[in-house]
Amino acid sequence: MYTVYGDLRSGNCYKVRLLMDLLDLPHRWRHIDIFRGESRRPEFLAMNPNGRIPVLKMPDGNCLCESNAILFYLGEGSRWIPSDRLERARMLQWMFFEQYSHEPYIATSRYWITLLGEAERFAREISERRNGGEAALKVMEEHLQKQDFFLAQGPSLADIALFAYTHVADEGGFSLSPFPAIRHWIARMEALPGFRAMEQIIAQDAE
Repeated sequence: MYTVYGDLRSGNCYKVRLLMDLLDLPHRWRHIDIFRGESRRPEFLAMNPNGRIPVLKMPDGNCLCESNAILFYLGEGSRWIPSDRLERARMLQWMFFEQYSHEPYIATSRYWITLLGEAERFAREISERRNGGEAALKVMEEHLQKQDFFLAQGPSLADIALFAYTHVADEGGFSLSPFPAIRHWIARMEALPGFRAMEQIIAQDAE
């Protein structure tokens, strides 16, 4: 059975859990509290020397890091990865976009504002990330005005990767009110069979 080490408040961890739920993959979840330094302990660093979550541990003991690499591994052979070579590359294009043009602005702002609760302390840094986050949302909005999901064939790993932090963008100070196509896309994602919201998973795991 797979074991995932992470924190569901993190979009990078939630995206892994979301795919596992959508694929109905049995797994164990091990909570890692980065605020208590648990990702810097020797036993965690043995799995990921970079000290970051999430980490996927396989039944044979192999470990895989980086959220989108984990998505690609788990999604292999499923409908979440297109069989067409060009479409698969386009999926990866959006996943790279998520990590380089989206996450550094929206997710980082959310971390300072909502998870750390220190918006005033990081006010300058948050302001500096405003334009980058807005630019990423505009690129997404223009694309989603033309089709329902990021690939024409339907939902893929690209949607899961981008959904994770976009649906909580308001927690990073980014309003989605000016982006109706994104809001409609979020509703379509939430209507997928097997979908579970971040808050729902956190609440159930706490029981």
